[in-house]
Amino acid sequence: MIDFKEQARELVSKMTVAEAISQLLYDAPAIERLGIPAYNYWNEGLHGTARTGTATVFPQAIGLAAMFDTEGLEKIADVIATETRAKYNEARARGDRGIYKGITLWSPNINLFRDQRWGRGQETYGEDPYLTSRLGVAFINGLQGKGKYLKTAACAKHYAVHSGPESLRHGFDAKADAKDMEETYLPAFKAAVQEAKVESVMGAYNRTNGEPCCASEELLQNKLRKEWGFDGHVVSDFMALADIHVNHHVTENAVETATLALKKGCNLNAGYTYPALYQAYAEGRVTEEEIREAAVRVFTTRMRLGMFADDCEYDKLGQMDVDTPQNRKLAYEAACRAAVLLKNDGILPLDASKIKTVGVIGPTASSIEVLNGNYCGVASKYVNNLDGIRAAAGDDIRVLYSEGCHLFKKEVQPLAKPDDRISEALSVAEYSDVVILCLGLDATIEGEQGDTGNAFAAGDKETLYLPESQLRLFEALKETKTPIVLVINTGSAMDVSKLEGRCSGILQCWYSGECGGQALGDILFGKAAPGGRLPVTVSYDGTLPEFTDYSMKGRTYRYDEHEALYPFGYGLSYGKVEYLSFSADKEKAVVEIKNTGETDTEEVVQIYISNNAEEKAADPANAEYADVCDKDRQPKWSLCAFKRVAIGAGESVKAELDLSALAFTTVLNDGRRAELKGRYTLYAGGQQPDGRSAALTGKKCLKQEVVL
Repeated sequence: MIDFKEQARELVSKMTVAEAISQLLYDAPAIERLGIPAYNYWNEGLHGTARTGTATVFPQAIGLAAMFDTEGLEKIADVIATETRAKYNEARARGDRGIYKGITLWSPNINLFRDQRWGRGQETYGEDPYLTSRLGVAFINGLQGKGKYLKTAACAKHYAVHSGPESLRHGFDAKADAKDMEETYLPAFKAAVQEAKVESVMGAYNRTNGEPCCASEELLQNKLRKEWGFDGHVVSDFMALADIHVNHHVTENAVETATLALKKGCNLNAGYTYPALYQAYAEGRVTEEEIREAAVRVFTTRMRLGMFADDCEYDKLGQMDVDTPQNRKLAYEAACRAAVLLKNDGILPLDASKIKTVGVIGPTASSIEVLNGNYCGVASKYVNNLDGIRAAAGDDIRVLYSEGCHLFKKEVQPLAKPDDRISEALSVAEYSDVVILCLGLDATIEGEQGDTGNAFAAGDKETLYLPESQLRLFEALKETKTPIVLVINTGSAMDVSKLEGRCSGILQCWYSGECGGQALGDILFGKAAPGGRLPVTVSYDGTLPEFTDYSMKGRTYRYDEHEALYPFGYGLSYGKVEYLSFSADKEKAVVEIKNTGETDTEEVVQIYISNNAEEKAADPANAEYADVCDKDRQPKWSLCAFKRVAIGAGESVKAELDLSALAFTTVLNDGRRAELKGRYTLYAGGQQPDGRSAALTGKKCLKQEVVL
């Protein structure tokens, strides 16, 4: 086995101290005398190779999460890695070693989507730590591959306790107690390190419990290195080190910041602070050993990537491996499987034999931005919603179109009066047998601070409602007699309770990728089926805690006592699946399901566990934990297994699911995990075991008791 770290140590030993410092910058210069080319570490691969020209654009990460499919996600990540390698090979062959051309991908984002107002929630895998852990591990495995060398180097970000508000992130102190850290904020990062062997970890902009994340002794040394055994390199978020003295005011200047960050374990600086290490070294603040150790860590990554090898199995990838028909097909399949059917009164799929005219209305109907989301590449071909519906409708159905309104402004045309497209929309609706109403957001108004240019909340949402321009359009259309199917393209959960009652069908399509419109059209006309489940709760506006409060009380399906509009894990389908039987022990669950419908389908089998906290708190067998186990802070239930199962018409299938290794543990107030004695209740179904899901689906979960 190759000792990559020893190779790195040998190469770094030949550098001067100044040269070693230069290699701790994200845009590391060449050291020609040692045969080291320039290298820029910054590349993105969230849902496709990003910001470097043509590449396959998959649905945004939150949409990929809605697939509830680890195998499918790993396959997508492998394609992203292939295209990234191919573009890297082509660029370096032509002397281009610029930004976004490398094979170190600053993805995935495995922060918890704890508040639906967060603009960057679209980049995550949702609100559940177990789902996020499983999908994060799968994505990292796909990016890094199983070869002799890493295919690409993945990066788990943003470590840790980071999920808005965007406007405060550069100076904010996110406070979370030991229980919330262990139970919610850290599991996905721990899994990324220990299971997926993620090559790098990115520190967040904010402080966590007083310490800057990119210079945190608790996070970087105690947890990451000592407790979890992380062996890769740590990189700062872009300009996050400058925040330490400019906004957090933990240090006085760049020299103090560079000193603190290096000593605490930040190995690579995305930004412009580490040039101050030259002065810090000259003044004796940092040692040569500390500088070289950081350089060894980043060069170990480059060695693992085969950058200095002549036998790397990925060096032959090139232009013909990018944007292939097979990759495009995978993007289409992902868009179908990501779409979540929230409501269907029987109108879907549309019966083409009974329809002569379809009206497509709304500001997202012809949009490319709602296909992309943020951190995206550029597809060679996009199919927007309007074009996808036209293609699926065929030549015998007339498709009428109206933009209806601006995405968020009062008028579409400058100098026009407000709502200048509504009369046209009403005309289209009057002449149509059904209206497909395309509403939502896009990454110009929902996303990352500084990356969106929006006029609202630095990329966050002020409310969970759609923009006023779109609500006014709906108010006008709801007075017509034409049935409405609502299509929502967003990166997050939206409160559509004001619209739900008038809609015959509702589809949540996320930012759906280059084939998003094709998938939508096929779903509407029954040529494909919606296969997604919600990875985030759709809450009613006004029910969320204060945005800046990082306590999990009242957040996510596990702790929120409010009834949801649409619950986590929920999603309808065109198939008819019945749950026949359910058995479980401590490690495995077996669920028998039957497709009673006439078409093949896919079911997302979900297993939840309740630790029956109140009962255990009173059990003398758990007396030793009584003082540190608050029953009021335990989750109602938690997802502990899921599996996407293909099932043919009329078939029965027995699905075996491995339960989470943490399923029967209880997180105590002090952050320790304990296996409490007593009765645990397991639930199996295509949803979580709440009353709202049962009401929406007409189904209840099966139950099984396990006693420890």
